[in-house]
Parts: sequence; structure tokens; C-alpha cells
Amino acid sequence: MQRLTIAIAGCGPAGLATALLLHRDGHHVTLFDRFDAPRPVGSGLMIQPTGFAVLRELGLDDPLLAHGARIDRLHGEAGSTGRVVLDVRYSALGKRAGFGVGVHRAALFALLHDAVAAEAIAVETGCAVIGSELSAGDRRTLLLDGGRRIGPFDLIVDALGTRTPLAPPCGRALAYGALWGTLDWPDESGFDPAALEQRYRRASVMVGVLPVGRFPGGQRRQAALFWSLRADRLEAWQAAGIDAWKKDVAALWPAMQPLLDQIRSADQLTFARYAHRTLAEPAEAGMIHIGDAWHSASPQLGQGANMALLDAWALAQALRQAPDVATALARAVAMRRRHVRLYQSLTALFTPVYQSDSRLLPFFRDRIVGPLSMLWPATRIQAAMVSGLIGNPLRPLSLAGT
Repeated sequence: MQRLTIAIAGCGPAGLATALLLHRDGHHVTLFDRFDAPRPVGSGLMIQPTGFAVLRELGLDDPLLAHGARIDRLHGEAGSTGRVVLDVRYSALGKRAGFGVGVHRAALFALLHDAVAAEAIAVETGCAVIGSELSAGDRRTLLLDGGRRIGPFDLIVDALGTRTPLAPPCGRALAYGALWGTLDWPDESGFDPAALEQRYRRASVMVGVLPVGRFPGGQRRQAALFWSLRADRLEAWQAAGIDAWKKDVAALWPAMQPLLDQIRSADQLTFARYAHRTLAEPAEAGMIHIGDAWHSASPQLGQGANMALLDAWALAQALRQAPDVATALARAVAMRRRHVRLYQSLTALFTPVYQSDSRLLPFFRDRIVGPLSMLWPATRIQAAMVSGLIGNPLRPLSLAGT
């Protein structure tokens, strides 16, 4: 395909990765971000073997491992009973076994943004996108707050996330969100530095610790702490005060105390709201929606950033293979649609088991499903699900696994 003029709205992992891939293929790429300086939003996340495969193609696998924390298993227990209800090990996949990488969003952002800067890809800041306009020849113009218009472009890539103004609203907000905080890793606490560990009180309370490696330029290892909370209970949580919450956390999981001792103010925690949405038509004339702008869900299966990276890779592959933009966009969506539908369905199915007001679901989880899940072949199925490899998404994208 001839060299295209492409606008990418959003400087998150999806937008930055897409910019690198398309720039390296010879297209003229400009990134647009609403902040005066692009910056990450959020705390820790998991890069799974699927996302890792894309980062390896970008040459960022070694830097990721240098800054992140290798995760070999996920472990969850019911309250203070010690009853194991989640035990997922990547090694259960045998020869396909990979690993996860716990990383702070700031570290992942820095790796991608530094690569974008090193290749002199244009980044326009202070650009709050409010819409787009189709013009002749299926080209599109970006509409910015304040009446500014930029374009037209051969292609606009929407990587603005769940609340994107470039797509019609759809889906629903989820009842449960989570409080997130990033703290120094407690060396003497007994936490496994190669595991995501969680404790549950029924399905209404979940607390977890994820190793996330080091900040760029930092030496101290970090941990991401998260606590599930219904969005409509946030004000009550704030009114009760941080000390009451810390007491509740310590009662559920006493080993958390070294982390809790680092929290002196509620300002150290950020509340994340989640939504489940899937655009019926993620591509239209001159524009494609990727990542959370196309599909977003609860982070229960930890696939958000990984799905976005796969979307970016699929778009680059399709533009290499197709004779025109319209054909490329249709091909990119076709390459990803089955995997997206599968994980949207799996996430919708499993989220209530760990985040809901149900009493029946956690009862079966703790006493029946949990013990059975530690037997073969459930061990292998769980590992494939968490790694993002169910549905074999790498093959149609010509990506090599670990």
C-alpha cells in the first residue's frame, strides 16, 4: 500500500504501539493527546504472553523484563481460612508455557513513549478530540475542542479508550471498580515476588498484591495493591476514613500490614471504574477503533492492554497486505473479532464469581469449583485463559509465541 497519512488519537499503550508499527512500515503518523505532556493513567497491569509477543516484535521485550516483574502464577485464598480457590500456573501449558509480567503503567508508557521519541514520530499535545468528520475519498478530519480541525487523514486510529468521543456510546458501567495504589515492595512480608496474590471475602471484597518491578530510573521494587469496591460505596468509604479501611484490610489479610503502613492518606489510592462494552462495528470509512475504544471489560482476566496490543499488530498486518484502506480495516477486524468476542464472553462469565454481591457464586467457587480447578485438565484450561491464549490468537496474526 502507498504511504498513508495517519492520525492516532490517544497516547496510551494501544496508540503508542500502533504509532511505532505504522511508522516503521513507512506511513506518515501523528499522535494526538489531550494532555500538555503525554502521561500514563493508572497503576499496575499484567502483560501476558499475547501482549509480550507484540512487544518482542517492537524490540521492547528485554526492556520490559528489566523494568517489570516476571509472574509465574496466580494464587487466591478465601479470607483467613487458607482455603485455596485460585491456583493458576503458567507451567501447566507445558511447551507453550510462558509467563506474565507485572509492570506499572508508567514503566510501560515510558518504554513505548521513549521508542516513539527516538524515532521522531510527531506527537501533538493539548489536543482534546471531540469527534471526526468524513470528507471526500473516505478521508477524515479530527475535530478538536475549541473549534479546531486537523486533517484530512487517510486513516484515523481511535485509541482513546472506553469513553472515546469518536464512537457511539454502548455497553454498561460495571457495579464494581477498584482502589489502586503503588507502594514499595515489602521484602520481609512473605509475599511471593513471582505471583499475583489475592484474598477474597465472598465476591464482594477482593484484595490483591501484584509485583510490578521498578519505575524507570528507580532502584526500589514496587507492588500494586488493589481493593475491589462498589462504585456507589465510594463516598461511604471516603467518609469512613483511611484508618477504618486499613483495619478492614488487615483483618482480611494480616500480611498486608507492611504495605498498609506506607499508606497515610486516601490520596495515595486511585479509584478505577470499569465498563463492559463492545462496538458492533469497530471500523468505518477512514477510521478504526482499537483497544478499549472497541472492547472493554472488567480486568478480572487481565487482558486489557494485551488485547489492545494485538489490535495494533492486526492493523499493521492488514495495512501491509491489503490494496486499500477499506479492505485493510475489514481485514484487521476479521483477524481480531473471534478472539475479542471470546474474551468478552469469558470475562462477563467469570467476573461475577469474584466481583459481585452474590453469596451463592462464591460458595460454589470456594467449596466446589476451587478444588476441582486444581485438577487436570482444569489447570491447563485456566493457564490458557489467563495467558490470553485460548482461541489461539497469535496464529492468524503470524505472531510467534514464547
